[in-house]
Amino acid sequence: MSQTVTPTPATLTTPKSGAIASDSLGFGEFLQETTALTKRLFIQLQRRPTTLIAGLVQPVMWLVLFGALFQNVPQGLFGESANYGQFLGAGVMVFTAFGGALNAGLPVMFDREFGFLNRLLVAPLVSRFSIVLASAVFIATLSLLQTAAIVAVSAVLGAGLPDPLGLAVVFGIVLTLVLGVTALSLGLAFALPGHIELIAVIFVTNLPLLFASTALAPLSFMPTWLQTIASLNPLSYAIEPIRYIYLHSDWTLGSVVMQAPFANITLGTALWVLIAFDAIALLAVRSLLRRNFA
Repeated sequence: MSQTVTPTPATLTTPKSGAIASDSLGFGEFLQETTALTKRLFIQLQRRPTTLIAGLVQPVMWLVLFGALFQNVPQGLFGESANYGQFLGAGVMVFTAFGGALNAGLPVMFDREFGFLNRLLVAPLVSRFSIVLASAVFIATLSLLQTAAIVAVSAVLGAGLPDPLGLAVVFGIVLTLVLGVTALSLGLAFALPGHIELIAVIFVTNLPLLFASTALAPLSFMPTWLQTIASLNPLSYAIEPIRYIYLHSDWTLGSVVMQAPFANITLGTALWVLIAFDAIALLAVRSLLRRNFA
C-alpha cells in the first residue's frame, strides 16, 4: 500500500528560505561589485585631482565674473532677483551638473578603447549593470559636491539660502537631471565609434543648450522663437524651480515657476517633466545598455 506523506513545516519552508538566502547573497555581491567599480573611479580622480578642482573652480568663476559684469544693471531687470548673481546661481548650478553628467560616458569610452571594459564584460559579474550604477554614483557624487560649492559661494555673494526643505528639493532636482543625462552619455559611449566623436557631441551640445535655456537670461529677454525652444529645454525645467525656491520661502508644488509661451509651468509640473525626461532617456538607451550590461 502506498503511504501519503504529509509535508512538514520544515519541508515547506526550506526551499523558500534557500531562495531568500540566494537572493540576499546575489544582492550583496552586486553591491560589492558596484562599490569596487565606484572606488576605482574615485581612485582615478584621486590620481588626477585637477579634474575635481577644475569642476569646482569653473562654476565659482562664472558666478564671480558674470555677477560682477552685470552688477550695475537696474534692479528688477532680471525679475524678482536682487542682483544678477542671485539670478545666475541656479543656471550655473544646473549647467555645471549637466556638463559633468554629459561627460559621464568618457571614462567608459576610454575603458572600451583600452580593452578594460571587455575584461569586465567577460568577468563573472552578478550583473553587468553594476558598471552603469558605479558611473551614476560617481557622477552624482561629483555633482553634489559642485552644487554644494555653488550654494556656498552664492550665499557668500548675497544670493541667500533656501530653507532645509527647499535645499533638499534643489539637490533632488540636480540629481534627477544628472540621472537622465548620465544615461544618455553612457548610451552615446556605446553608440559612437570612439572618444573623438563623443567629445565632438559634447562640445556641439553644451553651448546651444546653455543659450537656449533660462540659465543666463529670463524668457522675457528672448525673441518668441527662442522662448519656445527654451521652454522645451529640460535644463529650464531644472533652473526655474531652483530659482523660484531661492526667491520665495512660501513655495509650493502649485507655484508658477515659468511662464512659457504655451502654458504656465508650476513647480510640480517641472518636477514631472524632469522625471519624464529621465524615463525617455533610459528608454532611448535601453537596448544599448541591455546589450552591453544585461
